[in-house]
Amino acid sequence: MAYFTRAELDRNAPTRALLPLLDPEEGGTRLDAHHRLIWTLFPSSDEKRRDFLWRADGHGRFYILSQRRPEQNDLFRPFRPKTFAPAIGTGDRLAFVLRANATKERPRNKLETDGRHRRVDVVMHALKDIPGRPSNPPPQWRSARAQERFALARQEGEKWLRTQGTRNGFALEDFILEDYSVVPLLRPDRPRKPREQQPKLGILDMRGVLTVTEPETFTARLLRGFGRARGFGCGLMLIRRV
Repeated sequence: MAYFTRAELDRNAPTRALLPLLDPEEGGTRLDAHHRLIWTLFPSSDEKRRDFLWRADGHGRFYILSQRRPEQNDLFRPFRPKTFAPAIGTGDRLAFVLRANATKERPRNKLETDGRHRRVDVVMHALKDIPGRPSNPPPQWRSARAQERFALARQEGEKWLRTQGTRNGFALEDFILEDYSVVPLLRPDRPRKPREQQPKLGILDMRGVLTVTEPETFTARLLRGFGRARGFGCGLMLIRRV
């Protein structure tokens, strides 16, 4: 059995003084804080056995899809988990919202001799082909660069999601990229590294419409999530009928 939960931080609780730590402003620090926060709802579990997905919706609100019922605590307002058992059939059209860290396998180069493949962010990998910052960029360079980056993110994001559909029982009908951001993973309990050495997540915010082709395969993937970085708020697809 699976559960879908809408949870919201209790800003009126005695713990409200902790809100800057629980829901910080900085992107990378916020991801780490939310990661730890959601774990408090599953205190009896081993972190190596995470069996839930989550998504932050801003202002201390979260959507959670879990294999086990989350346990209420004083950090959150009272919530009521609902059983997640969608009746999905072949040909159903669903509007979706998805935040994902999209990756693919890439063969190692000649200097990497172990013969294994490694995973790369699909957008970051494609961005390597765009020329870097010129020595004396004109005023319009930054705007043009941002537009080119976003167009490439849209192209790669749609390509990745169509591949996901082929593997996971749906056909992409309409696709809109709302945002692409690169967020450093910052942990307050560890020394901050130079910017170029910080681990980073590329995050795609997508929405659109899909058609279900294999209901069982699609439903199983909904429960497991899409892409990587699922412990950091990525991978949960929210759906509704259209």
